[in-house]
Amino acid sequence: MTKKQIYTLEYPVRCSPGILYEFLSTPAGLQEWFADKVDERDTVFSFTWNGSTDRAEVVEGEEEKFIRFHWMHAPKDEYFEFRIEKSEVTNLTILVIKDFAEKREIPDQSRLWDYQVKELFHRLGN
Repeated sequence: MTKKQIYTLEYPVRCSPGILYEFLSTPAGLQEWFADKVDERDTVFSFTWNGSTDRAEVVEGEEEKFIRFHWMHAPKDEYFEFRIEKSEVTNLTILVIKDFAEKREIPDQSRLWDYQVKELFHRLGN
C-alpha cells in the first residue's frame, strides 16, 4: 500500500467564522453539505452516504478556528481538517481543508472536495 500524503485546498468564503464553524463542526451543519446523515456521540461523528456509514473522531479543535477529524479506519497520523483563516489583505474568510490521499488520487479527491464545498457555499448563500 502506498503511503498517503497530505494536501491542502483553500476556498475564499463570504461568511463570518462563527457561522462557517457551525457548518464544519456540528452534526446539523455537516449534514447540510458533507454527508447525507451525521450523528455525534461523545467525540465520534458517524457520517452516512448512500446507506454506508464511516466514523471519525474529533482529535483537536478550537472554536471558530479549526476542527480536525481522524477516520477510525485510517492510520493514526492521517486526518482531515477544516481551518478558518482571515486574509490580512482582503479581510476575506478562507476555508482551508487538509486531507490525505495517495499522490495519484489527489486530483480526484480535490474535485470531490470542490463539489462538497460548492454545496456548502450554496447552503451559506455564497
